[in-house]
Amino acid sequence: MDKGMLKNVAINFFGLVLPTFVSLVTVPSYIKLLGVERYGVVSLVWTFIGYFGVLDLGMSMAAQNHISKARASNDEGQSALVFWSAFWLNLITGIAGGVIIYIGGYLYTAYFTHLSPVMRAEVIHALPWLALAIPIANVSWVCAGAINGAERFGVFNTNQTLGTFLFQLMPLGAAWLIAPTLPNVLAAAVVARAIAALLLARASMRVLDIKRVMMPSLTVAKELFRFGGWMLAASMAIMVGDTLDRVLLGAGLGARYVTYYTVPQNLVTRLNMLPTAFVRTLFPRLSAVERDHADVLVRQALEVLNGLFTPVMIVGMLALGPFLNLWVGSELAAASVNVGRVLIVSVWLVGQAGVTRLLIQSQIDPAHAAWIGIIELPFFAGILMLGIAHFGLTGAAVVVVGRSLLDYGVLLYLSRIRARQIVFDMLGHLAFLVVAGYLSHEVTNLAALAILAAGLCLLNMVWSMTTSPSLRNMARALLLRVNARRSA
Repeated sequence: MDKGMLKNVAINFFGLVLPTFVSLVTVPSYIKLLGVERYGVVSLVWTFIGYFGVLDLGMSMAAQNHISKARASNDEGQSALVFWSAFWLNLITGIAGGVIIYIGGYLYTAYFTHLSPVMRAEVIHALPWLALAIPIANVSWVCAGAINGAERFGVFNTNQTLGTFLFQLMPLGAAWLIAPTLPNVLAAAVVARAIAALLLARASMRVLDIKRVMMPSLTVAKELFRFGGWMLAASMAIMVGDTLDRVLLGAGLGARYVTYYTVPQNLVTRLNMLPTAFVRTLFPRLSAVERDHADVLVRQALEVLNGLFTPVMIVGMLALGPFLNLWVGSELAAASVNVGRVLIVSVWLVGQAGVTRLLIQSQIDPAHAAWIGIIELPFFAGILMLGIAHFGLTGAAVVVVGRSLLDYGVLLYLSRIRARQIVFDMLGHLAFLVVAGYLSHEVTNLAALAILAAGLCLLNMVWSMTTSPSLRNMARALLLRVNARRSA
């Protein structure tokens, strides 16, 4: 991978870390100011809005793909036409979604919730702000897709981080300065989102050098709908598959076991920020280059991802037990630590499968990637029910890992890339994770675990340097740069 792409990966990684940090820091203040009930309602509200992301219809990813191709051919007019077509389409679907969420939210709040009369009145008064948030979010996604399609990740992450600060701090300010009620908090949050959307729109128009408003093109809209529809189908299949384990655990074993499962799952899933940074960086570049170049980029990305990500997961595997004991107490840790160790392998596999999925979506046909998730869902649900019925939490986690491994293999096959070296490299790194999992189960002394983590990470780095030309080239370039600076 070239220096520019590695720089973009780093930018995207830190762009993911900073908003996560801000969100974690502000949660205690929200709970203190709003109280547990109001904060729970606010959390559900934003989760609900997240589900309405389906109204994007894949337009943001479609715009990113088409803008990448237009810029690769130096067609600025086409970039502007794609942007405005996606913008108007998402604005229309966002407005329709806002109307639906207002009517549905009113009926649900008035007749189906168990809120106190005071809280019910607050929710109803906050509904107009909730409805307004949908079109704002829809438009923001298109602007973000346009900036990423131009590979201006520094611009995107700067605006995203600023938007996160506004979104977290303005509602806190409203609750503290005015009153800690839902209408005040949600109004401030929507205003923050609107400011962030305006900043993204301004940035996207500057990046694409757009100087005037344009009407949508029917031809471009059809192309965006085709590509975006399959991207949406793939995302929905992944979303359903990723939540099915918790739903079936709750139905089969009860809410207590869902807690035992979701606590480690949410924790280890946070480790996927590095693969997400790779995926965000690769998609526009894979959309713009020829197939041979795309294959080379994917092979290099997998080599670098394994070399950087596997040591992180080794440390996570060995540190999970002590961390859970410190974080949630020994009782919950004892019930959930083995599940977490198994799920670490799933997170590691999903990160690699995401790279090959991008190759299929950008170079072959996004429908192929979507059909994989759709076809496997009923089989996954059936096997998951059997695993839970016979082996409980561990059974669920093992089935999830099996699904991740199947995805990895099928996506690698459909990507039509030379896979022998990729599979060999993956199996070698997987062996390190298996050893780390076994040792984490057998060793409890903190000093011993730290020594084992350092030793396994060192051995894994040696393995990576031995098997990965991309990492060797990166290490050689880094050493040359360090020596040049010392000589100067």
